[in-house]
Amino acid sequence: MQQEESPLERGPAPQGRPPEPRRADEGRGPRRPQQRGPRPDRPKRKDVSGWVILDKGVGMTSTHAVAVIKRLFNAKKAGHAGTLDPLASGILPIALGEATKTVPFVMDGRKAYRFTVSWGVETDTDDAEGRPVATSDARPTREQVEAALPNFIGSIEQVPPRYSAIKIQGERAYDLARDGETVELVARPVQIDHLSIVEHDGECTVIAAECGKGTYVRALARDLGRLLGCHGHVSALRRTRVGPFLEANACNIPALEEAGPEGVLPHLQPVDTALDGVPSVPVSRDMALRLMRGQPVILRGRDAPVEGKAFATCGGILVAVGDVERGELVPHRVFHLGGTAPQRN
Repeated sequence: MQQEESPLERGPAPQGRPPEPRRADEGRGPRRPQQRGPRPDRPKRKDVSGWVILDKGVGMTSTHAVAVIKRLFNAKKAGHAGTLDPLASGILPIALGEATKTVPFVMDGRKAYRFTVSWGVETDTDDAEGRPVATSDARPTREQVEAALPNFIGSIEQVPPRYSAIKIQGERAYDLARDGETVELVARPVQIDHLSIVEHDGECTVIAAECGKGTYVRALARDLGRLLGCHGHVSALRRTRVGPFLEANACNIPALEEAGPEGVLPHLQPVDTALDGVPSVPVSRDMALRLMRGQPVILRGRDAPVEGKAFATCGGILVAVGDVERGELVPHRVFHLGGTAPQRN
């Protein structure tokens, strides 16, 4: 279709009386006020506090998972306790509301994984999404893998993967690696408590692991392949435990979406679930008010902890968490558990 030329492209107007300027509403009839329907109200975010033990599926980022849970629970605030790569599935604890104040306790907890090492190829990311950087025709036997595992149990030095979130002079290692820069990461001490073979078929080995904070399973597969002289990378990874949170308590996003706004609430765990293993101290109402103002309180009774971390409850409700020093509980985090916040039975 030929495009209509604009007035400026038509040349000057004929001599004589200049043309009348055309009104914007000419030929359209009387203008009617624009009818607009009422805007649908967005659901107001709620004060929801507690833990959602999400069984994250493969392909979803941890950030996206947090956003989905925040929407499903209509919560004002949300965060997670430990990133899980898109390639990985399994336990991703998500904190809502006041539970975000207990995230460090979960991050410091023990973790358990079940992962598959594919032999013969090492990649630049140490998993199946990377480029091959070394190959081998050798394949280890089950006995060889089993004999190598004790080298990685206990307190060991581990060099993190080049594609990791560790910062180098303010930049994330994975950003530098993606830009083609040489990334040199120093070895760090990590604690691995348990490694055992679940399955072995020659090309792959499935391994169960229990470890502490900061351990990279991808680096473990890389180093195991180098020790065995056959190279290897992680081709599947599932996290089965994070601190006190286990697979038995987990729920997935399709089930939560099907449950609806009210049906999701039974999946909310109490805030102090994250504090399993930390001593609990019941306090009076007056003591609770002092703690919530950030003031220390003197602990009495033979069962009161002498030193270390502790959390205080009043009437079964979490009030504060802090350190016991010379018989006093000094609060570092105080909690305001109004709104939707389940309590322990």
